[in-house]
Amino acid sequence: MTINSFIKRLQNIMRNDSGVNGDAQRIEQIVWLLFLKVYDAKEEIWEFHDDNYQSIIPEEYRWRNWATDNKDGEAKTGQSLLDFINEQLIPSLKRIEVDEYTPISKAIVKFAFEDTFNFMKDGVLLRQVVNVIDEIDFTDHKERHNFNDIYEQILKDLQNQRSSGEYYTPRAVTDFIVEMIRPKLGEKVADFACGTGGFLTSSLNYLEKQIDSVEDREKYNHSVFGIEKKALPHLLSVTNLLLHDIDNPYIVHGNSLEKNVRDYVEKDKFEVVLMNPPYGGSEKDNIKMNFPLELRSSETADLFMSVIMYRLKKEGRAAIVLPDGFLFGTDNSKMAIKEKLVKEYNLHTIIRLPHSVFAPYTSIHTNILFFDNTHPTEHTWFYRLDMPEGYKNFSKTKPIKIEHFEPLIEWWASREEIVVDDHYKSKKYTAKEIIEGNYNLDLCGFPKEEEIILEPDELIENYQEERMQLNKQIDNILEDIQSVLGEKL
Repeated sequence: MTINSFIKRLQNIMRNDSGVNGDAQRIEQIVWLLFLKVYDAKEEIWEFHDDNYQSIIPEEYRWRNWATDNKDGEAKTGQSLLDFINEQLIPSLKRIEVDEYTPISKAIVKFAFEDTFNFMKDGVLLRQVVNVIDEIDFTDHKERHNFNDIYEQILKDLQNQRSSGEYYTPRAVTDFIVEMIRPKLGEKVADFACGTGGFLTSSLNYLEKQIDSVEDREKYNHSVFGIEKKALPHLLSVTNLLLHDIDNPYIVHGNSLEKNVRDYVEKDKFEVVLMNPPYGGSEKDNIKMNFPLELRSSETADLFMSVIMYRLKKEGRAAIVLPDGFLFGTDNSKMAIKEKLVKEYNLHTIIRLPHSVFAPYTSIHTNILFFDNTHPTEHTWFYRLDMPEGYKNFSKTKPIKIEHFEPLIEWWASREEIVVDDHYKSKKYTAKEIIEGNYNLDLCGFPKEEEIILEPDELIENYQEERMQLNKQIDNILEDIQSVLGEKL
């Protein structure tokens, strides 16, 4: 089954259903059905290896017992299928009881359906959708592997939904970062705002090549950890890991910022942290109280930076995607976070990414900060990754690719200073220079405003996104001012 044919068939069916309002709901509908199909296939494998295996899903609600059409006229369809799903299946899965002793492989069913709904209103069309999904044999390793391309396309479709674009980091970016971090089997990779699981699956693809034994496979199965606040990307991430043969996908449905960072102990820390934290958002005052006074920020990305530092093991490594605002920001909390980063961690490399890497979701300029928990920073290398030759900008049809990182990968080993047109493309700055520069990390930037030529709809979308981000920044600044005034009063 090809990527386009699978998605097109589902689109054509669901387009005729009055209950599905737009592509965002279409994707949500496909995702929870896919999860049940994938989970049923995993259970077949678990049953094969364990004669005593008991499903957490009641027998009548397992995919094989209601979804598969045996062409004997007994398969549910029409109103009976709608009633079954709306009144029995989904409510029953929401009510599944779990506790601290429930294996992750079983508890994920309840977590997956906490915020799940059926949008379709036509039971005949719903039966057709179920039949298309049921055609895929997820017990076949080759077909399951091939389906990853289809799943990747679903994630890209999700990126193009205005309310959901934050969930997807381009695969080229996650693959490049993992290649530079080089995780090893036995280490655990964490993402505290994992979205659809891009960093985790890139890590798994890298780690899979290291498997040589049954013991290695067991290490692989416990090598990633994620937390995701929103329901849809959480379900996408869990399904993504199941497709990558992770039997116990440890993806917590929650907010990483809700725990006091001073309460973290050694078992809460990780050898590798890879993240593209959400930018521009703000958290409530009770969330900010989870951070030391000097680190309390109104910017979500800043708070995540503090969480990362508190949860990185000694000798651990991290790579974080952050907007330009973090590099040159001078508000008190950003300055305190950067001071902690430079004086307590080894901030060894900052990569300046070209514009439009995250197009069409946002035009905000981004950077990758590489650091480790080995010793205080001695020096930091900066490298500017220029737009590849022949490109004016990246877009939905011309996304960034892993080959666009090749000049950077070649530079990574040699670490040489580079000057282009009297501007530094790469340069090493000592920690002393950074501190004396008041922690301004906006170095080796782009020497001139790049020419950006976008399609009208992308241009409008970017302007709207920029306006929203500016409004959030203004709100955050006003909130800080009001907070200071309130303390003085």
